[in-house]
Amino acid sequence: MNKALPLAALIAPLLLIGCHDDDDDIVVTPPPEPEPMMARYQITVTNLTSAQPMSPVAAYLHDGTARGWQLGQSASVGLEELAEAGDGTTWLMEAEGMGSLTSASGSDILMPGMSQSLELTLEETDTLALSLATMLVNTNDGYTGLDGLDLAALAPGEAMMRPLPVYDAGTEANSELAATIPGPAGGGAGFDSGRDDVDFVARHPGVVSQDDGVADSALRSMHRFDGPVARLVVTRME
Repeated sequence: MNKALPLAALIAPLLLIGCHDDDDDIVVTPPPEPEPMMARYQITVTNLTSAQPMSPVAAYLHDGTARGWQLGQSASVGLEELAEAGDGTTWLMEAEGMGSLTSASGSDILMPGMSQSLELTLEETDTLALSLATMLVNTNDGYTGLDGLDLAALAPGEAMMRPLPVYDAGTEANSELAATIPGPAGGGAGFDSGRDDVDFVARHPGVVSQDDGVADSALRSMHRFDGPVARLVVTRME
C-alpha cells in the first residue's frame, strides 16, 4: 500500500533545484584611476651682455641626482661640447641616461639683450630640480647656467628669478685666438676632443682682449663680462 508523502517533502527538492549561488554574478568595478596632476614650467633666460651671443639654451628637469656639472670636477663630454661649440645635444642625452624627467632646447642663438623661453611639462612630483646651460660663443669654453635649482616649492602662478654667473669648463685653454673662438668674434673651430686646460669646472676668470695688450686675441673690450651675464626666470604655469 502506497502512502502519500507529506506536501513539504515534495516541495523541498523543487526549492533546492530552483536556487543557485548568485555570488559569481557580482561584478565589482574598481573606481577609475585619478588623472595625474601635471606641472608646466616656463624657463626664460635673458642675455645681459653687450657682445656675447649665447648658444640655444639647453634645460632639463630631474629629481636632483642628474647633475650637469660639479665645481672642481672634470666636465663630461656633453658639457665640453656645449661649452666649446654651443651644442647641448649630448649633454641632454647624458642627463637622460642619468634619469632626467624631461628636457628641451632652444632653436636660435640668444643675442645680447634678448630673451629665450622654453616650456617643460611633466607629472607633478615632490622632488624636482632644474639644470640648464648655454655657451658664451665669443669664448673658448665659457658657459652660463645653473645646476640643480630646487623647484619643488614653486606653486602654480609663482615665479623665481636667479642671476647666472659664467663658468669655465676647463677643457680648452682661454687663448682667445680666432681659430678657437666659434662665435662671430673669431669664427673658428668649436669642439675639440683634446683637452689642453686644467680639466675641471670652475668660475670663469674673464677674458683679456686686444684692448688689454693681447695682440693676437680675437676679442675686444666689449666682449668682457663681470658678474652675472644672464637672468633666469622660472614660472610655474600650472
